[in-house]
Amino acid sequence: MAAGAKDKAFIPVRIAVLTVSDTRALEDDRSGEVLVDRIAAAGHVLADRQILRDDRGQIADQLRRWVADPEIDVVISTGGTGLTGRDVTVEAHRDVYEKEIDAFGTVFTIVSMNKIGTSAVQSRATGGVAGGTYLFALPGSPGACKDAWDEILLHQLDYRHRPCNFVEIFPRLDEHQRRK
Repeated sequence: MAAGAKDKAFIPVRIAVLTVSDTRALEDDRSGEVLVDRIAAAGHVLADRQILRDDRGQIADQLRRWVADPEIDVVISTGGTGLTGRDVTVEAHRDVYEKEIDAFGTVFTIVSMNKIGTSAVQSRATGGVAGGTYLFALPGSPGACKDAWDEILLHQLDYRHRPCNFVEIFPRLDEHQRRK
């Protein structure tokens, strides 16, 4: 932790996890389980967990429900970020985003390059904001979920992280919707 971070108290974040898969169930959802375990270990709250098939409309509808839920601060999906015809999670996320966090995909690619080399170009991990909620789409492999959490989200979802983090700007994410 950076200097000054010890002065700040940890703030737990309420996170929903969505696994996108035509073949997985909760019992064999390894990637979702990686995220759930890491969310708990970091001291955050698992607000909800769902599994949906690779259907753009259903994925976007679930994301919108969670964005509308005041008890959810962050949504992390896993699966459906590849290049095949069934991979529609990124498109569903972008149907919901008000703003895309372009650097999230870039930083994820850098992290992935260090692990899997040029195969990282096949990932379309993305992040964005809608209705004051952060949304992140991660690849469906447990390794990719570990990398995204351990190298990016663990730090950005920790209010004590310096020089800046996602948590400290929560109150300002939807300021454009408030009366002046």
